[in-house]
Amino acid sequence: MKIVIMEANTLGNDVDLGMFQEFGDVVIYGESNPLENAERIKDADVIIVNKIPMNEDILKGATKLKLICLTATGTNNIDFTYTEKRGISVANVKGYSTQSVVQHTFALLFYVYEKLAYYDQYVKSGDYTRSDIFSNFDVKFHELYGKTFGIIGLGEIGQGVAKIAELFGCKVVYYSTSGKNLNSDYERVDLQTLLKISDVVSIHAPLTKATTNLIGEAELEMMKPDAILLNLGRGAIVNQEALANALLAGKIGGAGLDVLTVEPMLADNPLLKVKDSTRLIITPHIAWATVEARNRCAKEVYFNIKSYLSGEPRNIVE
Repeated sequence: MKIVIMEANTLGNDVDLGMFQEFGDVVIYGESNPLENAERIKDADVIIVNKIPMNEDILKGATKLKLICLTATGTNNIDFTYTEKRGISVANVKGYSTQSVVQHTFALLFYVYEKLAYYDQYVKSGDYTRSDIFSNFDVKFHELYGKTFGIIGLGEIGQGVAKIAELFGCKVVYYSTSGKNLNSDYERVDLQTLLKISDVVSIHAPLTKATTNLIGEAELEMMKPDAILLNLGRGAIVNQEALANALLAGKIGGAGLDVLTVEPMLADNPLLKVKDSTRLIITPHIAWATVEARNRCAKEVYFNIKSYLSGEPRNIVE
């Protein structure tokens, strides 16, 4: 059996991929090369892939292919019409990064909410050594206790965020982007209500037709002037031009983003105009990427292959 790992660098160089040698020959490519990808997989029985499109153009020469293993939960890079016609199974990984994303949600929140960029610079600049008092109140910030925490997308990650928000003393409300999520633990509201009443709006939804540009100029206008917007779902859920304008105009309190419409970030991204780190923090899609989560991801792929070969497939996407 031949296993081809197509985008090993997306897991990091500290994740041991040697476990896959148990199944046969393993060929590892660090990065995608659109000109060579089809050739790289032509003899593969199993492909391990992250974002490379899996469609007829790339798969038609891979006549031995039985299984595509995704190192992700999302399946939008799979042409299921073609894979089903070919009888190629597709397995994804689920739940491997939940705790990591929940943790990063609050890391982004508090960086902006407590104006940590300002106070860090205040100390490191030497200004604190020249202060007449032991503290500094120049940039105001507030308690999270008693605030309303609005969650867009109350899946596994959203529920994890909700539990932590409750521990900080927040009232949690949520909006179901599919309209199907009914969770009796929290109050479900429509999007307009959530935006109007929330002090923090945290996005943990998938990208669908319904969620693309869900938050644009009109929605940002509905938010409180000191509210914080967090996006740890998908970049295209938030209109970046509208968000940049809202931040520059002081229409919302701040934003914390881990996802962008195009990744890596484009040089003309309008959010680069926002230089004030007390109002905006952007991290390069790392919420999922703790050491533990990346190793869990690889191990989940290992178990997907092992179970498939034993005749008891798991995590097969129908």
